[in-house]
Amino acid sequence: MSSESIHLIMAGSRKRRIKDTLAKYGVTTGGTLVLVALLLIFFYLLYVVKPIFNGASMEPLATFSLPVKDKTAWIGVEEQNEIGYRFSDKGEVNFFALQDDARFKVGQAIAQAQVPGEISAVAIPTPGKAYLAYGFSDGKALVVEPRFKVSYPGDVRLIEPQLSYPFGEAPITVDPEGKPLSQLVFEAAKDKMVAAALTQDGRGVMAVLSGEENFISGEVEWTSQSYPIPALPRQVDQMLLTPNLRILLVRSGNRLSVYDIQNLNDIQLRSVLDINAPDANVTQLALLAGASSILVGNDNGVISQWFEVAKGGKREFTYIRDFKSDGAVAQLTPELFRKGFVAGSQDGAINFFHATGESRLLGEKIDGGAFNGLAISPRNNLLLLQQGNKIKTFSVENEHPEVTWSALWQEVWYEGYPEPMYVWQSTSASNDFEPKLSLIPISFGTLKAAFYAMLFAVPLGIAGAIYTAYFMSAGMRKFVKPTVEIMEALPTVILGFLAGLWLAPIVEDYLPGIFMMLIMLPLGMLLTALAWHGLPGKLNQCVPEGSQAVLLIPVVLFIGWLALTLSPVVEHAFFGGDTRSWLTNEMGIKFDQRNSLVVGIAMGFAVIPTIFSIAEDAVFSVPKHLTQGSLALGATPWQTLTRVVILTASPGIFSAVMMGLGRAVGETMIVLMATGNTPIMDFSMFQGLRTLAANIAVEMPESEVGSSHYRVLFLAAFVLFVFTFLVNTLAEFVRQRLREKYSSL
Repeated sequence: MSSESIHLIMAGSRKRRIKDTLAKYGVTTGGTLVLVALLLIFFYLLYVVKPIFNGASMEPLATFSLPVKDKTAWIGVEEQNEIGYRFSDKGEVNFFALQDDARFKVGQAIAQAQVPGEISAVAIPTPGKAYLAYGFSDGKALVVEPRFKVSYPGDVRLIEPQLSYPFGEAPITVDPEGKPLSQLVFEAAKDKMVAAALTQDGRGVMAVLSGEENFISGEVEWTSQSYPIPALPRQVDQMLLTPNLRILLVRSGNRLSVYDIQNLNDIQLRSVLDINAPDANVTQLALLAGASSILVGNDNGVISQWFEVAKGGKREFTYIRDFKSDGAVAQLTPELFRKGFVAGSQDGAINFFHATGESRLLGEKIDGGAFNGLAISPRNNLLLLQQGNKIKTFSVENEHPEVTWSALWQEVWYEGYPEPMYVWQSTSASNDFEPKLSLIPISFGTLKAAFYAMLFAVPLGIAGAIYTAYFMSAGMRKFVKPTVEIMEALPTVILGFLAGLWLAPIVEDYLPGIFMMLIMLPLGMLLTALAWHGLPGKLNQCVPEGSQAVLLIPVVLFIGWLALTLSPVVEHAFFGGDTRSWLTNEMGIKFDQRNSLVVGIAMGFAVIPTIFSIAEDAVFSVPKHLTQGSLALGATPWQTLTRVVILTASPGIFSAVMMGLGRAVGETMIVLMATGNTPIMDFSMFQGLRTLAANIAVEMPESEVGSSHYRVLFLAAFVLFVFTFLVNTLAEFVRQRLREKYSSL
């Protein structure tokens, strides 16, 4: 060999080594970057999700004295947390600064007012309202409200407090007999006001004012009418009126009387309830935000929640759950637009709770004794306490109280529901809405969609892969395999569009035919195979070995056409001409047009190429000497397939199934367009569903950044990420075990 040839060989070897080294480091770098990307996704999701599990906290801001007299009826904070106010039971109103600015220091008096008249009762507002009603000794009442005028002189925000009279400065007549009012409760709707009162001589009266706008002046003119309240208890400790002006609640000791006031000419005592905790006495009653729930505080620290539940065709107030506070409950202050509330005890303990999450969020002991007043700001980030003549303010960190483990993963008894349920309903048009953020329905929907898709795709994909790799002729395989793999490139949005607008109506109109296909297709194929083997040998030899599957194409098309043609006949003969109504009325099975059956077919169609391609490669890659040796030893092709080929290819087949499962779990557009997006827990194939991926796609664009809803959607993505990671890890473990077991074949 010449030196030139040796030089060329050595140069080729060096190039090969360089290429091998570059390939080695390139693959290693790529794999490392993939792992880094996965870790970055994991930690970013964790970063966004973590704040919803942070506990509540409060920090002291300021303490100052306020020159007050008489008993505090109500204290509050305006929306910007800059001004606080206090209403006494004798009509004195104080406005004071909560922040330092150019005009006032913290605690400095800003304005003062006095409600005129001899006051004998006061009605504090329900959550979300800001007006009080003062009752007078002449049987009349006056409604007042703190208002804050905002202006921007010199581009500086200026808030000016004032006492306003939203329904006029003239008192309204509650008791036509003019007796002093000892108890008073007041609520107003757009064109209606209701004041219920107990007079000093023990009578219950209700004044209803109806408003009508004067078309000339534009002012609302009110007309008043009084009604007696029958069967009032001898002792009345507290009265509450629901904002919808339908129910009057009267507490007498530990008993609650519920009055139906919808028909004012026939006010009825609907029920009387014992609402105290065992071995305790009721100390305080309050309405939760939305006024659907009643909070009952007891002297043993127990706070119970009650709301109306449908029972026997009627709605009755029912005990729902308990919360445990520190010390006897003296104050109950609901948050304005959330289902949370703050409880103050007689020994100066503060406790934060959330009703939906059924959780105690924070407990703190405040030095200084019992509270005269307790308020939480509209933004729920400032707490205002009054102890004697001292006012204390605290900053509150409590952004996501509604997100708890029980709210996410356990059954919750929501307001108005007949029993505890798993529910996902994140938004509503009302501020009184109770968020329902259970991840169980959408997690269930994810698994349900994947199950029906795999039920359709796994048998077809694996059976097709085995036939293509083992029995089909090489010439036919060249066309079939690329054709099936091209199907994987179809946009899923197109499949979802076809499934929702084309396939779903066909399934609904030809439901008997669809199920007839499940029986007729296998039978038709078997009969065709038997007929083929019964033909003379010369006819059999006309079709090349491994290409017989082509003969099944017209058979499948004919059976499909026949099943759909016979569907109306079968429907009229056995299902009264309407299969959907028969399922609903006779079987009690609800039918949605866009249901799990449609999703299973459409998503299975999308998953089949993934399963087919990987499984076919695994079966085709089984060494030929194994199959040839098995056949040489006398095994039939079927025995060779089941006992040699499938076992050897089982790691690849298992990987194909798991890849298909991962594709089905993460699918978005098909389930988004073909399921109806109903987050219900029903395993019926005729009901819709909502998956984690589809839920994120639907609601993420409308969620407020940083809100509980926004972060729970990221939590759903985190759950999906962790689920797929665990499934893939388990799949890899099983695949390695299968490889080790059958690698010696």
